[in-house]
Amino acid sequence: MADKRSPNSSRRSEASSRNSRSSPGSPNPNLPPDSDDLEALSRTSGLSRIRGLSHLLDNAIPVPGTDYSFGLDPILGLLPAGGDVMGTVLSAYIVLEAARFRLPGATLTRMVFNIALDMIVGTVPLIGDAFDVGWKANAKNLKLLESHLEAPTPNRTADRKFFILLALALLALIVLQVFWYVTIFRWIVEWLN
Repeated sequence: MADKRSPNSSRRSEASSRNSRSSPGSPNPNLPPDSDDLEALSRTSGLSRIRGLSHLLDNAIPVPGTDYSFGLDPILGLLPAGGDVMGTVLSAYIVLEAARFRLPGATLTRMVFNIALDMIVGTVPLIGDAFDVGWKANAKNLKLLESHLEAPTPNRTADRKFFILLALALLALIVLQVFWYVTIFRWIVEWLN
């Protein structure tokens, strides 16, 4: 039996099914999501990863009887060398994930500065760990990201070249930190011999 619908009704039906895909509250499970839906989902999951990791590193452990909390970052810092490097790697991941939100270059630069200061002061035994408890670079970076999301400035987003430079700067920070700890370890070994 032949389909008696006109070509226009067929096009309307296709358009209707495309619109049902993106209309909130009534997604059609038989159709793949629109690219806008996938981007929104990716951004939402990225933001939740950033919030979760930031909380874990800076605010996961409440201090009883106070409103203050700290996270795993200062505890990782107590582990000789490797703990600080691990904290820097996790902080760098937060910044790289945040860069996907099309942040301005100035905001990304402040985020890297927060990590760099945390890393530099963190290399000083005990003083660096105490600094980690108060500085909370990851919480500061999350606040910078959320401020941008509340009032985005799309005309000031960082371009691809800036993002590559940012990734290289973060990698350089991590390599510098590893080099510093290897140098300290060599000095200690030479001193003991």
